[in-house]
Amino acid sequence: MVAVCLVSRTGRQLQRYDNMGRRQVVGCVPYRYKTGVGAGNVVDDIEVLVITSQKGSQGMMFPKGGWELDETVKEAALRESFEEAGVMGNVEHELGKWNFLSKSRGTFYEGYMFPLLVTEQLELWPEKDVRQRIWMSVAEAREACRHGWMKEALDILVERLSSRVQQKEETVKRPCSL
Repeated sequence: MVAVCLVSRTGRQLQRYDNMGRRQVVGCVPYRYKTGVGAGNVVDDIEVLVITSQKGSQGMMFPKGGWELDETVKEAALRESFEEAGVMGNVEHELGKWNFLSKSRGTFYEGYMFPLLVTEQLELWPEKDVRQRIWMSVAEAREACRHGWMKEALDILVERLSSRVQQKEETVKRPCSL
């Protein structure tokens, strides 16, 4: 049996900042493959998980939060996905780094995004009472997500997964040469 902490980290004492004083944040685009699919069209074959802001009135987004000094960037990405969306999985290769302005705080941030192939969806998680989570199609998530930089991360994920499918198809179609 694994013990899981159901309290989110708070405070800024361990927060990372870049050399320009921008707070560093990290997040994930949680995704899963729909059951019973396999048409080879990634856009139709996957769903992504979006969450509400804590206030609930500021639109949908992907899980993200502060990267702290005592963790790697991938550990931070997984922690934020657990705390905010109640999902666990495999953090894959970085989608990119964005500099963005927080409209609510009026400050600049440096944000890193990763794909998270979800392997487990929990019934209890730290921010269950302050957030909703919703699985959506790529098109729905792109429309619902309020941050342009997160939409770009979603587009990069779809392109990457589509490229993988295409490479697999090409490998299968090649004749065997002896």
